[in-house]
Amino acid sequence: MTLATLRDVLQPALAGGYAVGGLVCLGWEDMRAYADAAEAEGLPVILQAGPSCRAHTPLPVLGAMFRSLAARVSVPVVAHLDHGYTFEECREALEAGFTSLMFDGSRKPLSQNIEETAAIAEMAHAAGISCEGEIGFVGYAAGDASRGTDPDEAARFARETGVDAMAISVGNVHLQQNREGGLDAARIRAIEAVTELPLVIHGGSGVPPAQRSALARGSKICKFNIGTELRMVFGSALSDAVASDPERFDRVQILSEIEAPLRDAARAVLRGLGPGKEGRR
Repeated sequence: MTLATLRDVLQPALAGGYAVGGLVCLGWEDMRAYADAAEAEGLPVILQAGPSCRAHTPLPVLGAMFRSLAARVSVPVVAHLDHGYTFEECREALEAGFTSLMFDGSRKPLSQNIEETAAIAEMAHAAGISCEGEIGFVGYAAGDASRGTDPDEAARFARETGVDAMAISVGNVHLQQNREGGLDAARIRAIEAVTELPLVIHGGSGVPPAQRSALARGSKICKFNIGTELRMVFGSALSDAVASDPERFDRVQILSEIEAPLRDAARAVLRGLGPGKEGRR
């Protein structure tokens, strides 16, 4: 069993100058491909169950799936709740065997966000698992606009919540399909100057890979959440599989052709964030 907490994988990343991929899962095929990709690269991976995943599959089932995958590989695997919005949801994930809780209070007033995040961090730590919080607001490509993280607020949030990792808003956007933008390096440096916490970038698919790699190895950003670009690979591979034989109806046969391209894409993502070969395992 290589099940790990978020702290287990992010503290070595912070010390070693690299980042870990938080790969957003929607079902068994993608999460298995991501675990196998991590094993092939000899790198840790954070398997993430976000709101859309949880709407499709109950938390107890997801917890069992993540733990099963951790048992079949030799690299650290984090079972991570992404964007938990309530104390009850976070507690259910904890009871389902998750090893990391991300509470998202970023839409709430600062003091409320701090108070509620601190309560969930306390619950997580009492159970021996990790907690991630968000300060500032990371918007959506076709939805609400972002509100950049204020360094002074970040310092207070880090100090008063006790979280193990802090998600920040520095030009990143959820569900972004292109890579035309980039992150605000000056704001990142200002936040780094006021905290020793590992930093997290949500919406990592919209960040140019070269900047992802540079920040992974030259900043306190230790976790990039990657979802959209991998879902695009999945969708393209699924379309190709269906088109190759329109008469085929067995979904196990069809989905068996998805995992190889998805695994290869995930390997490239993890490799771009991780340390050199000499720093692995």
